Amino acid sequence: MNSVMKVLLLYTTHENQTFKIMQRIKTQLNGKCDCDVIELLPDTKIDLTQYQAALLGCSIRYGFYSKVMKAFIDKHYQQLNNMKSGFFGVNLVARKPNKNTPETNLYTKKFLAKIAWKPTFTAVFAGALYYPQYNWFDRNMIRFIMWLGKGDTDVTKPMIEYTDWAKVDEFADQFYT
Repeated sequence: MNSVMKVLLLYTTHENQTFKIMQRIKTQLNGKCDCDVIELLPDTKIDLTQYQAALLGCSIRYGFYSKVMKAFIDKHYQQLNNMKSGFFGVNLVARKPNKNTPETNLYTKKFLAKIAWKPTFTAVFAGALYYPQYNWFDRNMIRFIMWLGKGDTDVTKPMIEYTDWAKVDEFADQFYT
């Protein structure tokens, strides 16, 4: 009897878009794998020996991926390198067609180059804007950054989602095979 592959779906998030993406991936893998979706916080303890595969998702904030995720990867890169593994980044720059792959997205490219873990599968997805949820400083900084990048600056919209869900589904399918 074949046992079902146990998969860790580990993420960090700021406005929950990375969580939404990870939930979508879990739905795609449902029935094929036994998935644990876990938010990585500074005090999260993970025993990687419980898993046959790991998929890590992380979002950008002001040009940097989460320090907590980077520390986790630095601590566990050998185990991650010895299992089926994947990484996806989430950032608003990925809304642009020429910046939506790990090879063309500068943030993801730089991050992957400076870690010892070499994930089997990588992707980058566009995130979402939640202007009304941001504090005054973040709302104005993000609005300015979006203005510079010719993005949406309408702070009255409750959410502006750029995530390509078909691309997320495709990545989940690729990860499973």
